[in-house]
Amino acid sequence: MLLDDYTTKLLSLCCKMTDLLAEGITVVENVYKNREPVPHMKAIYLITPTKKSVDGLIDDFITKSCSRYKAAYVYFTDFCPDSLFNKIKSSCAKSIKKCKEINISFFPYESQVFILNVPDAFYRCYSPTLEKTKEKDAVMQVMAEQIVTLCATLDENPGVRYKSGPSDRASKLAQLVEKNLENYYRTDEKSQIKAKTHSQLIIIDRAFDPVSTVLHELTFQAMAYDLLPIENDTYKYKTEGSAGKEKEAILEEDDDLWVKMRHKHIADVIEEIPKLLKEISSKKKEAEGKLSLSALSQLMKRMPQYRKEISKQVVHLNIAEDCMSKFKSNIERLCKTEQDLALGTDAEGQKVKDSMRVLLPVLLNKSHESYDKIRAILLYIFSTNGTTQENLEKLIQNVHIESDSDMIRNWKYLDVPVISSFAVQQHKYPRRDRSSEETFQLSRWTPVIKDVMEDAIENKLDSKDWPYSSRCPPTWNGSGAVSARQKPKGSSREERKSSARLIIFVIGGVTYSEMRCAYEVSEAYKSCEVVIGSTHILTPKRLLDEVKSLTKPKDMVSIKDE
Repeated sequence: MLLDDYTTKLLSLCCKMTDLLAEGITVVENVYKNREPVPHMKAIYLITPTKKSVDGLIDDFITKSCSRYKAAYVYFTDFCPDSLFNKIKSSCAKSIKKCKEINISFFPYESQVFILNVPDAFYRCYSPTLEKTKEKDAVMQVMAEQIVTLCATLDENPGVRYKSGPSDRASKLAQLVEKNLENYYRTDEKSQIKAKTHSQLIIIDRAFDPVSTVLHELTFQAMAYDLLPIENDTYKYKTEGSAGKEKEAILEEDDDLWVKMRHKHIADVIEEIPKLLKEISSKKKEAEGKLSLSALSQLMKRMPQYRKEISKQVVHLNIAEDCMSKFKSNIERLCKTEQDLALGTDAEGQKVKDSMRVLLPVLLNKSHESYDKIRAILLYIFSTNGTTQENLEKLIQNVHIESDSDMIRNWKYLDVPVISSFAVQQHKYPRRDRSSEETFQLSRWTPVIKDVMEDAIENKLDSKDWPYSSRCPPTWNGSGAVSARQKPKGSSREERKSSARLIIFVIGGVTYSEMRCAYEVSEAYKSCEVVIGSTHILTPKRLLDEVKSLTKPKDMVSIKDE
């Protein structure tokens, strides 16, 4: 099997090498690299339709006498342009047994989360330095084509809606997606126009809920990615104290314990993992009292049959303890301030009368990092719908963040008011009353996107604020008629197959807390599966760095790939 860089990542998210071996694939190689010929074997090419990948394919069959493989079965992730197709046709048509476009130019990051491989989309969509260029239109077109491949993979032709707002980004992308959906379903293999399905695709601009991007989250996955140096979903940790070996663990959906724990509050995780460990250890009466990590490594040696199970729990206990040590040292004090600013009320439900008084203790505390202070200042600005120029200058000088001040100022390019103006009064989304829901005092904020998901399923979105781009909006019957046909308690994926889907796409990054909402809402509304996606996944630090870079020239911006 031959892959390029993009499809290598795509395949690694979908399956493991053992899965490929089970299908009879014994060798996986990079199409760009020089390889030993294996003329008695047939080769599958899973590649993107780019010049570089196509040249790699052609080079393998340039002459019949020295072909690298017996034959080629070519699968493109996306539409192959005529120029490249004709190049293949004229160079090596006889060696190709099959050529197909499979339309999957997105990454399935989790079972209900997808991302597009457009690492510079944030800069290209929001940077004022590209305002008069065609960069924005070009990236919108790429994103639209990729979103359509997601719809095609799910076999959906959804009604496309968007959040109207001061910017035209969401409406532009929605129109492009609708146009591409029409083209795709007109030219797909069945060559008949597929009617609109019961599903909705809602496109939202990142400015829609800036609060959720900078708030400290205390659910396991969001907290770990915010506070710990997890790169490429890989967590590094040491065994048995500081002198121990460094180990790596990949946080992925194959890990059942990770899937079970990732959306739980850290307080529940800290309680639950030791309980699970005790269940295992009690089988041999090996552990008494509180389990330490060193006791667990001894346990693994004595109980090899449980090694895999225990080692997973050790990893998650390490992550949880790492999070808690950061939380106890600094984050706990920040969380109360952040929640009060975000909600405008304190833990007792009393209205916050003076946001500046709430903010000041954080700014005066020398133990807080400048990133945390910037996050608190932003929450203050978001809560007051902008501040005065004079006040902003004072805040920046007093906290000594002049060199990072663009992390605050540049939010204006996302159409989030930084300097208050009566002309730009941001229309805030009406929030659902969640006062009856049980929450932790330091986790009272609910991402706005959860309200949107629930309102969309219950057919409560106002069509003035959420217009359709589709010519024929579907009869969206959400939780009503669909769920009446469902068994009331069924939560299995199979049961949802005949029902509706809600696909949410956020331009400019999605947070881990927003991803969590997709699972929570799908669980609560059995008749509807919520799928959420974006250009990339955000952590607060990554977003602030990206916001800061918006005013830099394009050649000075270093784009972090996913």
